[in-house]
Amino acid sequence: MNLSAVLLTGGESRRMGTDKAAALFRRKPLWQAQLNLLRELRPAEIFLSARSDPDWRPADAEFVADEPPSRGPLSGVAASLGRIRTKHLLALAIDMPFMSENYLRFLCDQIEPGRGVLPMIGGRAEPLAAIYPERAHVDLVAALSGLDFSLQTVTQRLVDAGKLLLVSVKKEDQYFFRNINEPADLK
Repeated sequence: MNLSAVLLTGGESRRMGTDKAAALFRRKPLWQAQLNLLRELRPAEIFLSARSDPDWRPADAEFVADEPPSRGPLSGVAASLGRIRTKHLLALAIDMPFMSENYLRFLCDQIEPGRGVLPMIGGRAEPLAAIYPERAHVDLVAALSGLDFSLQTVTQRLVDAGKLLLVSVKKEDQYFFRNINEPADLK
């Protein structure tokens, strides 16, 4: 696929009590499962966004430091968009291990020139499993200099500007967007 991918791993894992990336899910660390999923898509390049370069980072994933000061996933997506050599960036959160290759391919099929894809469940955007066009970089950097660091706010602006296409998530596909936040979620 002619797109870049980023695995967003910069969270603080407060509710998990330990680094989510290293948490075992189906006998694999979350980082490994999620990177394997991204590799299945054969992106032109894979980035790993975090506050600091993790010791477990494989050689085929390029480290991208969050845009300082770190403002959550907004920082990681902004920094990654600034580095891509393709026209689109697929962003995937470390804590979304139920996501499937087929669903990500479905999202990729919705890409249009200059426009990314933003899944929606009900009235809520799912910006941590979304595809951003390179031209959204300026908008994300601008948001980092403001006071509202919510990806919900930024993605709504991108939708309004025609840079993101909304895609309603069917009820049977909402499972893919489940997050792992606490140790009990791993069971």
